[in-house]
Amino acid sequence: MCGITAIHAYRSDAPRIDAQELEAITERMRPRGPDAGGTWISEDGRTGLGSRRLAIIDLTPEGNQPLHDTTNELAIVFNGEIYNHRELRRRLERMGVRFHSHSDTEVILELYKMHGAGMTDLLRGMFAFCIFDKRARRMFVARDPYGIKPLYFADDGSTIRIASTVKALLAGGAISRTKDPAGIAGFFLTGSVPEPFTIFDSIRAVEAGTSFFVDEQGRTQPRSHYSLSNVFRRGCSQHAFVKLVEPAAQLREFVCESLAYHLVSDVPVGAFLSAGIDSSGLVALTKEVAREPLRTVTLSYDTTRSSAQDESADAERFAQEIGSVHTTRLITREEFLADVPRFFDAMDQPTIDGVNTWFVSKAAAELGLKVAISGIGGDELFGSYPSFSALPRIVRAMSLAERLPAGVPAARSTLRMMSKLGIASPKSPGVAEFGATWGGAYLVKRGLYMPSELHEVMEPDAAEEGMRRLALFERAEKLLEPDPMNGFGRVATLEAALYMRNQLLRDTDWASMAHSLEVRTPLVDAWLLRQLAPLLMHEGRASKQYFAESPRPQLPEYIRNRPKTGFVVPLTTWAALEPDGTSTRMRSWAKRVMREMEN
Repeated sequence: MCGITAIHAYRSDAPRIDAQELEAITERMRPRGPDAGGTWISEDGRTGLGSRRLAIIDLTPEGNQPLHDTTNELAIVFNGEIYNHRELRRRLERMGVRFHSHSDTEVILELYKMHGAGMTDLLRGMFAFCIFDKRARRMFVARDPYGIKPLYFADDGSTIRIASTVKALLAGGAISRTKDPAGIAGFFLTGSVPEPFTIFDSIRAVEAGTSFFVDEQGRTQPRSHYSLSNVFRRGCSQHAFVKLVEPAAQLREFVCESLAYHLVSDVPVGAFLSAGIDSSGLVALTKEVAREPLRTVTLSYDTTRSSAQDESADAERFAQEIGSVHTTRLITREEFLADVPRFFDAMDQPTIDGVNTWFVSKAAAELGLKVAISGIGGDELFGSYPSFSALPRIVRAMSLAERLPAGVPAARSTLRMMSKLGIASPKSPGVAEFGATWGGAYLVKRGLYMPSELHEVMEPDAAEEGMRRLALFERAEKLLEPDPMNGFGRVATLEAALYMRNQLLRDTDWASMAHSLEVRTPLVDAWLLRQLAPLLMHEGRASKQYFAESPRPQLPEYIRNRPKTGFVVPLTTWAALEPDGTSTRMRSWAKRVMREMEN
């Protein structure tokens, strides 16, 4: 796990790169990789690579980066883990390849040498990397299917700068800090900044599941190497075969396989344990594939201790039953307030989430852990969110209204009046305006602010320009191409490609790496989704219950029947937010976040 940097002056008239800029960008990511660091600049001074390393696989100096292949033709900086690197290495060795390290980074280099851009299809893991071909003077850039690992770039038309974080790119001092209304509008609409945007006009995200080259002409058209909607579509056509094996047995087999890969490490692996089904199920199934119990961590908060929201007692009980070495970490308001400056300094892009991950990662790091398993992705995979039942109802209702004379205007007028009277949600008028499409219904359901409310937090002209360039509703609909074929697949695609990618995974990355902790997500795995898609498309939301039944013995009833809470942070009390309703509370926090990020 690392923080990576690449600067490539690809045009002949571009100035040579600045070594101090390369060092500054790399050094800003030191918490991501406290174990080692290094930079490399090509002989002609036109290409530079930098890395900060958190050593997880191959702890020797031979795994340090930037790393060069045995012929010194290629150089790489890589952030992530390739879980199937051992079998890929064996395959390459049978073909005559010789290695000088045991790192997964070198496996990537040799795969690229043999397969070119198509090598991304062979990788099982989380990754973001840059490979520089010294002879061709060409750079290859790629990011994993789900976008677990971040990667950003700034391209001025002659030089491209790439790094794992937005703030690292800015630390180099060569990039404009002009704000992007599209990124800011996206944050207030959704609670996070939708990729490929950032809040800076000059910086964009390398989109998840894509790769591109940078040659003397600049960036090539990105190649997509993974499509969530296509996986669900194929699963829909294959679901007739899923009854051959019991659903719980299928889930046990495939999730255990994913866990076995995600436990590959040369350092101990721990786990975040709430009292929910996803994290509990993973910890329970780990007993079937691990040599020894995981060290588990749960949070408890002083203001909610012993309340219905406090999961620590049930988590402690479950940990004792399965034999894990368990720690419950108490977080107080005083500690929260003391950590706020560090929290916002680490936050790479504005988000209304991340506090829970910050503290559970801090607790895991205090125990000496460098790797932890998380249950992120279970709700998207097994259809646990309210959106899985709400969106089909919204789309059906508004599609019917569209077919009636004056149906949509009448619905909009009625819902607006009901909203003003407090009978209906403030979002209700948005349902009438956007709810006839899956993407529109999803964004209304998940939205923090509605488009018509952006003027409350942005200058009207900036809000209008931001909405136009963001084209959020159109982008959401495009995620459903090709059509996943049923409601479950559509909602699952939207949840994974929007909320999980732009908020959960991104927040997990920056909040955990601030504590030099690598978080692994066995339920967010492209190979696992391909295996499970037929079952998920057939069983839908029932899949969650089957997952609870998949461990042997199955999860206890006090876990299976517990209302979903997660690591709920008492922000209202701690941050003195407006307490009247979740929407109002989170809007207050969003304004605070944006103020802090603009300082």
